[in-house]
Amino acid sequence: MTQVAEAGAAEAGVEEAGVEARGTEAGVAEPAAVVAVSAAVVAEVAAVVAEVAEGGGAEVGVAEAAAVVAVPAAVVGVPVAADQGGIPVRGRVLGADRAAVGGATVTLISLGGKQLGRSVARGDGTYGVDAPGTGTYVLIASSEGYQPQASTIVVAGEQVAYDVLLSGTSGLAGVVRSPDGGTPVAEAVVIVTDVRGEVLATGLTDVLGEFTVTDLVPGPVTLAVNSPMHRPLAHVVEIGAAGITRVELELRPGAQVRGTVRGGGAPLSDARVTLVDAAGNVVATTETGPDGAYALSDLDTGAYTVIATGYPPRAASLRVPGAGVGDHDIELAHAGE
Repeated sequence: MTQVAEAGAAEAGVEEAGVEARGTEAGVAEPAAVVAVSAAVVAEVAAVVAEVAEGGGAEVGVAEAAAVVAVPAAVVGVPVAADQGGIPVRGRVLGADRAAVGGATVTLISLGGKQLGRSVARGDGTYGVDAPGTGTYVLIASSEGYQPQASTIVVAGEQVAYDVLLSGTSGLAGVVRSPDGGTPVAEAVVIVTDVRGEVLATGLTDVLGEFTVTDLVPGPVTLAVNSPMHRPLAHVVEIGAAGITRVELELRPGAQVRGTVRGGGAPLSDARVTLVDAAGNVVATTETGPDGAYALSDLDTGAYTVIATGYPPRAASLRVPGAGVGDHDIELAHAGE
């Protein structure tokens, strides 16, 4: 009977603790006092459990102790699992050529530097992080072979769409010269394209024939160079993982032949002009304009045959210089004229 009475007292302690806990949830105040009382009740029940266990009441005592232990957790506000939610920030990570950068890491931090979210971009470059609320944040994106990018974003009350553009850490530099003694070719146009033909960068050589292209990503690119009075050149370059890749290019002189095709003393339009080299290979073809004019460019030094058709065809030999423009007019006529 003594043990039963003590157990009853313990139950009463549990009820008192429950009443006090409910009062605190209703807006009272002293969580510390409640915890102290509950701790005392737990100790009391523990003693009862120890005594009752010998008499087969252990299961009851354990259940009562568990109930008491649960009270302070609710009173002091121990966090429980809940759906925190957030304002989504979504977008894509793209390279300088607008190609997706899969595997890029995107981190959302507060202005104080605390990490709030992190995402790894998918193969198509898409990423997603959640801002805890409205405000201003910093979005950081990084990927191997690219320069990291930090951006400030403002989050209002709805989803934010923001694409991040990353630039490469590698570059390309070189010099363009002519074969005649290595003379620099100034103001040559330099064009860099990727494997899909998308233009990544353009520029001009300086007075020393030098050029520099930055913010490229590692991998193969096509480098094209053209200049007046020279033959254009295209060259595949493998961009290194870091630093500047250097190249030296040589542009061969390109001559031009131009003239006018006439028939019956008047300019002849739509006449076909064909240029054949000494081996009989067709080098270039064109048609005359309304004024009978034609032009054939990017020619190497050598002997050629120019053939014009429109009237009965006529062929004539000419010598193309190593550089510059050569004039060659053609007179077509019917037989007997």
